[in-house]
Amino acid sequence: MKIRVGTRGSNLALIQTNWTIDRLKEKFPEVEFEIKIIKTKGDKILHLSLDKIGDKGLFVKEIENQLLQGNIDLAVHSMKDMPAEVVKGLKFASVPKREDPRDVIILREGIEKFEDLPKGATIGTGSKRRKYQLLRKRPDLKIVPIRGNIETRISKIESENLDGIVLAASGVKRANLEDKITEYLSVDLMIPAPAQGALALEIREEDKKLEDMINEIKDEISQIQVDAERSYLSEIDGSCHIPMGAYCKIEGENLFLTGIFGDEEGKKITVASLEGKKDNPKELGKNLAKLILKKHKEIK
Repeated sequence: MKIRVGTRGSNLALIQTNWTIDRLKEKFPEVEFEIKIIKTKGDKILHLSLDKIGDKGLFVKEIENQLLQGNIDLAVHSMKDMPAEVVKGLKFASVPKREDPRDVIILREGIEKFEDLPKGATIGTGSKRRKYQLLRKRPDLKIVPIRGNIETRISKIESENLDGIVLAASGVKRANLEDKITEYLSVDLMIPAPAQGALALEIREEDKKLEDMINEIKDEISQIQVDAERSYLSEIDGSCHIPMGAYCKIEGENLFLTGIFGDEEGKKITVASLEGKKDNPKELGKNLAKLILKKHKEIK
């Protein structure tokens, strides 16, 4: 049996794809895997910020088309890049173990931690979610847009004279660049993107055999968190044009889901949390989204 796996060509995308294949090979050593690299719109347009070139799906549509056409059997994406609604004819298989969901800050030499940033410091990030959460904590900061893979963005600290950049911990750790991290940002300071750190393993709807195989590498905790956070995303109808994030914490049988939602200019930001039960994460996500949208409308 041979499984053709589609992915973007960045270093991180290939690391994630190989990690997935390794997990599957542990369970199914007899299966052969072939990687097919597919260029997406988000890979081709690098001079504009993400919210200027389209909506969520910038890094996935071309890969999904190949999956629908039968040119690949499995697509490996970062779950945080996935639109709320899955394309007709496709589905997500189970979620494997999630990497660290937090954001990190990488600061220039001489600055030890976020609290030590000088007044008016310049921080690079391409995300409105990160931008407006940083400004809530430190309105004096100057936030500038940056794009590119992890290595490129880290190099911009020097080349663009930045005081620091904010990235997803999961990507930095997977790329084996953990030594570059200055500080992990707590979820209180920086609520992550929904399902940040989790992988989306996308297959054709009718591919029961592959679905059963991927079930063998499922991580229950990660699945519950992703279900809650993506249910919030779906109900709130989030895009890359607005600051929006969610994080689900599990304690025993209870879930604690925190969400953030804002307008495009970051003038109105609403944060709220809800508690729910482990056996119904999707309902918790929907309920939190309704609560936040209601509170957001009430802000003058």
